[in-house]
Amino acid sequence: MGGRQSPSHFCSTPREMKSETKTASVIFEGSVPGLNARLLEKFLAQACRAARIHGHVSVLITNNRKMVLLNRRFRANNSATDVLSFPAAGNGCSGDIAVSVDIAARNAKALGHSVAEEVRILILHGILHLAGYDHENDHGEMKKRETALRERLGLPTGLIERNSTEEALRVVGRLSLPRRVTRSSSRLRRRRTTYDK
Repeated sequence: MGGRQSPSHFCSTPREMKSETKTASVIFEGSVPGLNARLLEKFLAQACRAARIHGHVSVLITNNRKMVLLNRRFRANNSATDVLSFPAAGNGCSGDIAVSVDIAARNAKALGHSVAEEVRILILHGILHLAGYDHENDHGEMKKRETALRERLGLPTGLIERNSTEEALRVVGRLSLPRRVTRSSSRLRRRRTTYDK
């Protein structure tokens, strides 16, 4: 989800960026088994190029507790979420992305792929928000772009595609979830079971 302003501690300042050639950086808060910062930075740079993002992008891989704090501070929402995006106002920085590794791990387990793949899916979603897309108001433009980039980058089903499938199943009566999509592990297991029918 897009944010109103960027938490300035993620993104490098212009002075720091002049001496730095990286266009992407990943920050881990705590250890995350199975995730490699160097490989995620490589993916982040590749995804930014594919989405035509030219400034520096920083990604914070954190836990639900930190995501609640960020979501409350920047979106006035007192709950954890899977990914937050904070577009920057220029100066060589495109923005920041925060990813909940807790939610990514639950989603990955429920959907049958690795945590690293889920984190990459969430990073791609965040990058598209930094590029100016807004799936809540763009009549499917972000979904189309996310699908194309997901396929190009070799990722499993994207975030918007999953949520769209859930909405379609809800409309035809095959899925009885509340309208607001939540990401608890029990509901994700129920969703997966429903898809298999």
